[in-house]
Amino acid sequence: MTKKNPATRKLESFANPQPARDYVVRIVIPEFTCLCPITGQPDFARFVLEFVPDRRNVELKSLKLYVAAYRDQGAFHEAVTNRVLDDLVALIAPRFLRITAYWNVRGGIYTTVCVEHRKRGWKPQPAVDLGPLGSLGARSPDPFEAP
Repeated sequence: MTKKNPATRKLESFANPQPARDYVVRIVIPEFTCLCPITGQPDFARFVLEFVPDRRNVELKSLKLYVAAYRDQGAFHEAVTNRVLDDLVALIAPRFLRITAYWNVRGGIYTTVCVEHRKRGWKPQPAVDLGPLGSLGARSPDPFEAP
């Protein structure tokens, strides 16, 4: 990135209400914006954050303000996606965190950047496969499913 992100100090967290349980939090940020560090033109992305919290969770209003602060920051797609991961790991120290950034087309090219963090020693529970129909019949579409 060409500038240090001023929003890092604004990220806030709160105590995990169920620290003994593994559960997944999915946050979709449909309008992430930063600037191309070469042309200064805006770049747009959809960020999907999936994490298993440990002792802390990210507070959503502070995340919204943090994301908005990138609008005037120059950053390559890979750099900004990794920076967001690093800032969230520093804030909440999750058991697991994955960020997938789906960058909008520019010059006929789409970019997807996926970065992960795993807490040392943490092992996920085995996945439960409920089959193609799930336990209640036909599955409803996930409105937050990535493209």
